Amino acid sequence: MTHPFLPLTDEDRQQMLQSIGVQEEEELLRAIPEELRLREPLPLPRRLSEWETYEYLRQLASRNSGAHTHICFMGAGAYDHYVPAVVEWIINRSEFQTAYTPYQAEVSQGTLQSIYEFQSMICQLTGMEVANASLYDGASAVAEACLLAVAATQRRRILLAGTLHPHYRHVARTITAGRGLLFEEVHAADGTADPDLLAHRIGEDVAAVLVQQPNFYGTVEEAAPLIGEIAHRVGALFIVVADPISLGVLEAPGAYGADLVVGEGQSLGIPLSFGGPYLGFFAARKQFIRLMPGRIAAVTEDSEGRRGFVLTLQTREQQIKRERATSNICTNQGLMMLAATVYLAWLGKEGLQELARQCVQRAHYLAQRLAALPGFELAVPKPFVREFLLRTPVAAEQIVAAGIQQGFLPGVPTRMLGAELDGLLIAVTEKRTRAEMDAFVSFLAGFSAG
Repeated sequence: MTHPFLPLTDEDRQQMLQSIGVQEEEELLRAIPEELRLREPLPLPRRLSEWETYEYLRQLASRNSGAHTHICFMGAGAYDHYVPAVVEWIINRSEFQTAYTPYQAEVSQGTLQSIYEFQSMICQLTGMEVANASLYDGASAVAEACLLAVAATQRRRILLAGTLHPHYRHVARTITAGRGLLFEEVHAADGTADPDLLAHRIGEDVAAVLVQQPNFYGTVEEAAPLIGEIAHRVGALFIVVADPISLGVLEAPGAYGADLVVGEGQSLGIPLSFGGPYLGFFAARKQFIRLMPGRIAAVTEDSEGRRGFVLTLQTREQQIKRERATSNICTNQGLMMLAATVYLAWLGKEGLQELARQCVQRAHYLAQRLAALPGFELAVPKPFVREFLLRTPVAAEQIVAAGIQQGFLPGVPTRMLGAELDGLLIAVTEKRTRAEMDAFVSFLAGFSAG
């Protein structure tokens, strides 16, 4: 049973302080610079009963706007897909919900089986040979892929072909800080990968070439296979940052030479949840299995011939000698991994293809309608799956602010995320109806030039 309220008495607090060898709480805070300390009391309401507290928190929560209150066209890595009831029902079972991580793995057969199934599905989806038990999110998966490439090649340059999500770029630089990695962006003016430019910039000191498919602006990187060939000519790894839903209509990265395939798995049955927790997936060719971060589960037989599941590799620093560890990734997003596994099993191969097709059809319908409005145009007039960048006659931030008042979440202003191309990034999932899209077109028509 979980307890939403665990009060501590003054005596409890004093016993805790004595146990760790201090006299008062102030001793625990001395390392915080004085200018950062809050000396006045917090502006909290009067003491409330339990019922009054819940009512107060409900009032605060009601101020939030989200995909549950507005028609959502936001994306940029987090998408408003339908999550079937079976996902929540299974992950809320007590044996799953209360299990943080399978440290004592051999007694957690259910958890290990779900990890094994997840790994198998990710391999089928990406066209790769091995996958791990998942990571924190897509951004950390990108960073770990860069570290694996450095370990495999003993090189330090990482080339970003095409436009990688700005958050992924920042997180990769932060996580790898101190390792001497050099990140360089190599793309055309419209943000897509440029094979000729890459061939000019690449050298035998390059550890990996990354391409996001589709890229941050939603554009399909049609040159991705050629990018992989260029990377392999100099012995660099080819890393694809893939969107799992798009793989319902796009070729699996493993089919065109990817060495590593990583990405964000939020769209696989995980709610938006105001930004997390999400799920990072990580798949590779088998030759890199001992350089992979995190955990890998496998199926085996016991001495009596019964099928069972075990953790075959645990290459993180807490479980092997630190100097031999591949990563300091602490755990996988176990509950999110389970949600993705249930979702993919529910959806199936044909379901994923149909889902992706619906996203393509609806996104192109909306893009065509919006591009016909005076003052609006597609910033990158190339193939896309469910997301596209729209140039607008007024600032994208102005449209977003007005849209919220009218019941829309109109999209993501790319300038807010530090992207090079300015505009409104619009995502369309299978949840958006024609009536909703037509209403959105009518709303944006109010900003038309002329």
